[in-house]
Amino acid sequence: MSGALQAVFQNQRSFGPPAIGSAYEGGFYAGQISTTANGVATHYLIVAPVSSGESASLQYKNENTAVPGANSVIDGPQNTADMVADRDSTVYPAAHFCNDASIGGFTDWYMPAKNELEICYYNLKPTTTSNNTSSGTNANAVPSRGSNYTAGTPAQTSAAAFKDTGAEDFAADSYWSSIQYVGTNAWLQTFANGFQDDRPKDDSARVRCVRRVAI
Repeated sequence: MSGALQAVFQNQRSFGPPAIGSAYEGGFYAGQISTTANGVATHYLIVAPVSSGESASLQYKNENTAVPGANSVIDGPQNTADMVADRDSTVYPAAHFCNDASIGGFTDWYMPAKNELEICYYNLKPTTTSNNTSSGTNANAVPSRGSNYTAGTPAQTSAAAFKDTGAEDFAADSYWSSIQYVGTNAWLQTFANGFQDDRPKDDSARVRCVRRVAI
């Protein structure tokens, strides 16, 4: 990215965050995260365009065994690095897909951690389906959320492009996060109703790349 373009983005950030779902820094603005889990925003979260930053079917890993690392609920960059470091792309297909992406002049895309992916659901929920009320707490959200979803909160996003059948919408389907649950399974979030659960790593699911921008 050129120095001039970086200066433009820095000037944009000085005026505060853009509208949820609006085009921003190579993708679309999905909300703020707090890596310190104290309610104070540390980064803007950016979702990649669906055409170049989403795959409909990838394995988390090609076998159901533990990952060295990949244990953070918020540090997607580190989780992704743990999977791609010195390892063949056939072992961790989803992580390599995001790590290898070059979109909008940026190459720092990664596979979102569990709490980052949850923020994407909370702010960019595609449907009007009632939420699963057993998921939703997120200490890294801004503001922090200490309780689960209600049936109606979050509501369908107001960002037109991210509503069901919109040009950039998340499918009403399950997406891999980058954090493992146990040695054999990893966490996912369904964008049908927000339910967070785990699945064997060698199953196939969707993945959507993200990047973060320090505030």
